[in-house]
Amino acid sequence: MYTGLQHLHSYLAYLVIAGLLVAIIGAFMGSSGNKPFTDSNRKMALLGLIPTHLQWVIGLILYFVSPLGMSNFSGPNMKDSVARLYMLEHPLMMILAVILITIGYARAKRSIGSNKGFRNIYIFYGIGLILILARIPWNAWPGN
Repeated sequence: MYTGLQHLHSYLAYLVIAGLLVAIIGAFMGSSGNKPFTDSNRKMALLGLIPTHLQWVIGLILYFVSPLGMSNFSGPNMKDSVARLYMLEHPLMMILAVILITIGYARAKRSIGSNKGFRNIYIFYGIGLILILARIPWNAWPGN
């Protein structure tokens, strides 16, 4: 089960990145077109939100069952950059990214009818995507 969750978590990252890019590009195009944020734009933003939340739940489960996660949390491991990445840096940045993406979606949802919804999506989703890309363990990325 652990290996299956690990593979799912690794490959779902592609869907998260693609969904966030689609939502960010769509929001940026909508903002530059000076159109109002509509319900269909809100649904397009869900392409970034839903896979991100699903990925977070799978990652949370992995954090508690993986030998690299919570069970690895100790003082000496803070000196090991790989151990620190898996037990602290990666989970912390992903939580911050999920929070920012969720805030962006919630603010955009309340901005239906105005242009502010687009800005909320591309700013918050963009910062979330940068955080995600900054702390992906690239050495363990599928295909490496």
